[in-house]
Amino acid sequence: MQEQFQTLSKIISGRRTIKPAQMNGATIENSTIEKLIALADWAPTHGRTEPWRFYIWGGEKVAVFCKDHADMKRAANTELTEEAYNNLVHMGDKSSHVLIAVIRRGDLPKIPAFEETAATAAAIQNLLLGAESLGIAAYWGTGGSVLQPEMKSYLKLREEDHVIGALYLGYSDEPVKEGMRKTPLAEKMIWM
Repeated sequence: MQEQFQTLSKIISGRRTIKPAQMNGATIENSTIEKLIALADWAPTHGRTEPWRFYIWGGEKVAVFCKDHADMKRAANTELTEEAYNNLVHMGDKSSHVLIAVIRRGDLPKIPAFEETAATAAAIQNLLLGAESLGIAAYWGTGGSVLQPEMKSYLKLREEDHVIGALYLGYSDEPVKEGMRKTPLAEKMIWM
């Protein structure tokens, strides 16, 4: 059991955000993406609402999504610079897949919205840890129009549903940076 804890601890503490520009363009098999989402599906969920949904673009469709995203942002922000627009257009150039993670509100009104958000964030963390265990680089971002009404419209979401982030997945040859935390662990524990 100690060995399993050590393996899990290494995966959790070794996970790092790798920006899409640091990815190398190598392709992840769609079946691997499906396995990562299967891990996400085991997140805790109050009332078994399972609110997470993942919209997936892979291969050539990554460029289609990125162009659509840039056009969305430009339409919503007439002062968007050409550089910012081009950054969005090319954000996924080295990514294998882009996933938009969505909170789909369940049908149990007694469950608060924040619990659905927490469950979806836990699903994303499961996915990110699975990616780490397979040597897959991952970036969870909320920039551009990701959290804006135009993205909800693009995905044809219901009013009560929400986007929680964009996940860019790929491989990277960049060395992994050492992890750090700003606040000492002892300050985060309040023993009663």
